[in-house]
Amino acid sequence: MDVLQRIEQALEAAVTKGMGDDSPPMLQRAVRHAVLTPASRVRPRLCLAVAMACGDDEPAVSDAAAVSLELLHCASLVHDDLPCFDDADTRRGQPTVHRAFGERLAVLAGDGLIVLAFENLAWHTLRHPERLAPLLMIVGRAVGLKDGIVAGQAWECEEQVDLSEYHRQKTAALFAAATEAGAAAAGRNPAPWRTLGAMLGEAYQVADDLRDVAGDAEALGKPVGQDAAHGRPSAVAELGVDGALGRLVTLVVEAVESIPSCPGDEKLQALVIGEMQRLLPPPMADDFMRQLSAARG
Repeated sequence: MDVLQRIEQALEAAVTKGMGDDSPPMLQRAVRHAVLTPASRVRPRLCLAVAMACGDDEPAVSDAAAVSLELLHCASLVHDDLPCFDDADTRRGQPTVHRAFGERLAVLAGDGLIVLAFENLAWHTLRHPERLAPLLMIVGRAVGLKDGIVAGQAWECEEQVDLSEYHRQKTAALFAAATEAGAAAAGRNPAPWRTLGAMLGEAYQVADDLRDVAGDAEALGKPVGQDAAHGRPSAVAELGVDGALGRLVTLVVEAVESIPSCPGDEKLQALVIGEMQRLLPPPMADDFMRQLSAARG
């Protein structure tokens, strides 16, 4: 089974178990729409890549960590798309949850996915309770009021924004959690893996800012030009396109260099670089690879 198939099966199992047969039918459809629409699954892929680099001695625990992070990511997208934030029409090439099922069900689906993420961790750590507490701390911090995606989203409500803090909390928090959780799920010390996730997460947000000004809505499966339309902080707005691309190269170099020595470090490096290349529009991706090659010597 390849990694993506492993993730999809675990997501399906978590959603099915979490809702059972008695949940309101429209809520079930809204949750499935939010979670099971095809996606890149970069956060759970990163989590499993680290778990495998650390031995992956309990795949069920690794799967639970990866899936819980994706459930939280999906919840954040449902809420981010709501009329009170982006008022987006499409996500992942499909109507957003509030467009397909109404605003009330979108709020409830997002809330329910947050709860399900923590339930899912508990279900799959019964035989390894010593791994549950570290995972709860890692995942909880990633979505929390201080350093998590809730704080990151709240920066959009402020008049003055520290761009680095905004990116670190809104996007990098879940990436840092993905690398830490991968190590913790495999029974290893998560601390050495945090820098990789943090750098990659900030890089992902910079790449997303670049896509917002240079990408194609149909190819991305979501609207473009949203940062400018909603007055959101953006690497492009602050640094310009060239400056943002240079920042992206710096972050990717730092991410790759931070990977702890392990049997799977070359695969992780390839995953990091390949993901950034995939995110960028083709001409910009080529420029990114040229600059990255020069920066790495």
